[in-house]
Amino acid sequence: MLDYLFIENERDLKTVSDTFGRCQTIAVDLEADSMFHFKEKVCLIQMASDSLTVVIDPLKINDMSPLKPVFSDPDIRKIFHGSDYDVRSLNRDYDIHINNLFDTELASRFLGINETGLSSVLGQRFNVRLDKSYQKKDWSQRPLPRGMIEYGACDVLHLLPLADILDSELKEKKRTEWVREECELLSRVRCPSPNGDALFLRVKGSGRLDRRALGTLERLLHLRLSIAEKKDKPLFKIIGNATLLEIARKRPRTMDILKGSKLLSPRQIDTFGQDILHEINEGLNIPEKDLPIYPRKKKPAIKPDVPKRIDGLKDWRDGVATELCVDPPILLNKSLLTEIAITNPANVEDLKTVQGIKNWQINEFGDQIIGLLNHRS
Repeated sequence: MLDYLFIENERDLKTVSDTFGRCQTIAVDLEADSMFHFKEKVCLIQMASDSLTVVIDPLKINDMSPLKPVFSDPDIRKIFHGSDYDVRSLNRDYDIHINNLFDTELASRFLGINETGLSSVLGQRFNVRLDKSYQKKDWSQRPLPRGMIEYGACDVLHLLPLADILDSELKEKKRTEWVREECELLSRVRCPSPNGDALFLRVKGSGRLDRRALGTLERLLHLRLSIAEKKDKPLFKIIGNATLLEIARKRPRTMDILKGSKLLSPRQIDTFGQDILHEINEGLNIPEKDLPIYPRKKKPAIKPDVPKRIDGLKDWRDGVATELCVDPPILLNKSLLTEIAITNPANVEDLKTVQGIKNWQINEFGDQIIGLLNHRS
């Protein structure tokens, strides 16, 4: 039988927070409801030490602040698997800042493991198969079935021994500092703040629309946002981006044409059809001078020798990645290769000024990069 505590009140949260505050290492995971609601939120927090596993229900607890010192304490190591979303969510909902993070998914990638999902990694390492039947359930429902609570607890049970194994392998391959620096950067990721930019900037492919279609798309996106908020549903469950993009491009003006386009389901047409036609017609009436212009960054002129340097760096990187048995972009991604090629640093000190480069990349590969660039000059 799975041994864990289910925490539903502030008194018990304070008690377990004090206990975790005396630990050297804790494992952490969380569940959220982004698949079911307009404004997503953390619905469950799972934590484990060597001797204690807890599942915390933050929807039942008004004050989650007892956890903040645990996460911010640099002497307590926090083990996550695929932590990007978790880090953003904990900060967004509870103003939690994480120090001393170790991401077992990231560490697995730096060790050259191809399948880095938690279920795959635990299967490879411990022959453990996680039950994923609750993965896409609505975690905001209350009361939570016991099976869902146990499912959450299982996700942290093996993270501590997994971290020990990965630590050992990273040390053996001399990649500990690589992952340490990457995890430090990962601990600082945050949810983007609303900045008043046009909604169409978040839609892939909108830059290929003409101005009239772009203005129509913006109106349709605001319509969807309003509907999603009223219905408390995620945007994609109202109408998908690709569909709105195509509606903005074709701009059907009547219900018959909208139905004939087959872009929407009969239910979507019945529910939103008239509103969509209204926004299309409003978009058609936007004065030419008021139509939006897609902002395009002017690409700096690239010298003729830059593409050759990019190719040389890429060939070198791919060769090193093959020797190290890792995915090439994890060593140097495309944008960083391009930035190095454009900057063309003459020495390692110059290399340090390249935007986006990390200390581990400089320490491990700096001399090789400079040698390659100087050889090609």
